[in-house]
Amino acid sequence: MILVTNSEGTPGVGRTAALLAGGRGGLDAIEAGIRLVEADTSIRTVGRGGWPNLLGEVELDAAMIDGNSFRTGAVGALKGFLHPISIARQVMERLPHEFLVGDGAARFAREIGAETADNLIPDSERVWREWRDRNVAGADLEAWPDIPLAALCRQAIDPEKGKDTTVFLTLDSKSEIMAGVSTSGWAWKYPGRLGDSPVVGAGAYADTAHGAAACTGTGEMAIRAGTARVIVLYMKTGMSLHAAMDEAIDDLRRLKGGLISRITLHAIDRDGRHRVVAVNAEEPLTYWLWQDGDDAPHSEPCETVML
Repeated sequence: MILVTNSEGTPGVGRTAALLAGGRGGLDAIEAGIRLVEADTSIRTVGRGGWPNLLGEVELDAAMIDGNSFRTGAVGALKGFLHPISIARQVMERLPHEFLVGDGAARFAREIGAETADNLIPDSERVWREWRDRNVAGADLEAWPDIPLAALCRQAIDPEKGKDTTVFLTLDSKSEIMAGVSTSGWAWKYPGRLGDSPVVGAGAYADTAHGAAACTGTGEMAIRAGTARVIVLYMKTGMSLHAAMDEAIDDLRRLKGGLISRITLHAIDRDGRHRVVAVNAEEPLTYWLWQDGDDAPHSEPCETVML
């Protein structure tokens, strides 16, 4: 058994590890751990307390992937609900669809009785207002929000460097591989922006026969390169986990134009090996690792690779 999650998974890593150690399946263990992350307002990139978009609205994305059946459930640009990871799982289990966004995702969340929440906490609103008032003035501020937003989006700088989506990858006691991700996305993003997290195959992917992968950081890069799935597909061709990650990093090197920044790749294989690589990281990053027989999860440094 193995569990890999990034540092943002801190509130939930112990719970997920305990459930795996007790024989629970990966989907149950991942959902339980991510729910704790989503409810923890000290994690400013996931769930309640996450940074809002340009309009001061918190939009949440999440996805779950079953590596046995390739069933997935994803929600994007969801407003007003505390646990997008649980809503994503219910998309997987109750609908013939794989992905709901915006008003449709919210309608489904209400239909299943999902817990509502005001996800914009006072401190996030304060920081957002200070940013807006520094960058919007005069007639534009008077007309707010009915002004062009594209230029503001290009000027946006995340208040926290090196903070990310949370990703959980598991190999459970039945040797089944699962993945789950949850995020509030890029701070001050253009309304409706989806990163890689809810885009299955970009932000996360799982295949019990080969392995799983998930990405954090600049989701636009993972979308363009299909990063999570290609790591698994490279393993399917016979590459080792290490070689598959190197090949996916080479794919990222081919990207030209658009948003090129930091992206961290996490992966496990069917034999319980793992690797985590922070690409273009400006500062040291860590992740959590738990393996069968460990008393508790422990923190490990990420590798660093520059493109």
